[in-house]
Amino acid sequence: RVYQVWKGSNKFFLGGRLIFGPDVRSLLVTLFLIIVPVVIFCVFVASRLRDKFSNDRSGIAILVVTVVYTAFVLVLLMLTSGRDPGIIPRNPHPPEPEAEEELVPTSPTDWSAGGLTPRFRLPRTKDVIVNGVSVKIKYCDTCMLYRPPRCSHCSICNNCVQRFDHHCPWVGQCIGLRNYRYFFMFVSSTTLLCIYVFGICALYIKLLMHDHSYTVWRAMGKSPPSVLLMAYTFIAVWFVGGLTFFHLYLMSTNQTTYENFRYRYDNKVNPYNRGVFHNLYEILCSPVPKSFNVFRARVQADGSLPSST
Repeated sequence: RVYQVWKGSNKFFLGGRLIFGPDVRSLLVTLFLIIVPVVIFCVFVASRLRDKFSNDRSGIAILVVTVVYTAFVLVLLMLTSGRDPGIIPRNPHPPEPEAEEELVPTSPTDWSAGGLTPRFRLPRTKDVIVNGVSVKIKYCDTCMLYRPPRCSHCSICNNCVQRFDHHCPWVGQCIGLRNYRYFFMFVSSTTLLCIYVFGICALYIKLLMHDHSYTVWRAMGKSPPSVLLMAYTFIAVWFVGGLTFFHLYLMSTNQTTYENFRYRYDNKVNPYNRGVFHNLYEILCSPVPKSFNVFRARVQADGSLPSST
């Protein structure tokens, strides 16, 4: 099957149904950082609030919301990590030049026997028009294709990825055209989860102060898990919250992290920027493109890999 002879560095599970990057083990760290604090919160904070508010069932609501929302965050994480981010299949052979003038002679040191006949290679770049703006696309020697606009080759996964944003070690996968939406939803939802846990822990400490006339320090001493969770979520929210606002800026201007870090559109026109509303709609609401790859399909008799297009 295709996933069994895949030339990239990806890891496949469940018979090719799930595709991850080569650093998929880092996903376990991310799961640990989410699940363990939530378990501590449910056992030492939410369960005690459930007993305190047993009459109006608001304590049960706090526990149910925590479990359901955490499950939602984990589903978004798997949708980000375990799917094709937009990998472009490799060509089995270099593309044919569109015209003889496109061939570029190699240097004299690479000429064939006798040093009289130069060999030719495809040009390294081409110009294409995107929304009336000329954009350069590069030739990828590994995948033997001209990368479409906004496509880049990930050195970690060893694949060309459509609308390549970055390779995220926390989810163990490239972030590209087909999973960027879920990545942003995961980061923003995790931010809200941190704020929620922080707020409920602060409420629990305030209730201890009110019910037993404790000072804030004594109330914190009576509930060390709440203090630990508040410190943990306070630190985490700066990380995931910062990512959320950064990617909100990128989406509103229709940039990728890769383009932004390389100052791609400084003093230049961004051909993809169509205004904040259209940019957000395109990224968050437009249909997710179908994958170019059918990982569970059988390899064809000539050794070429089948694709969905």
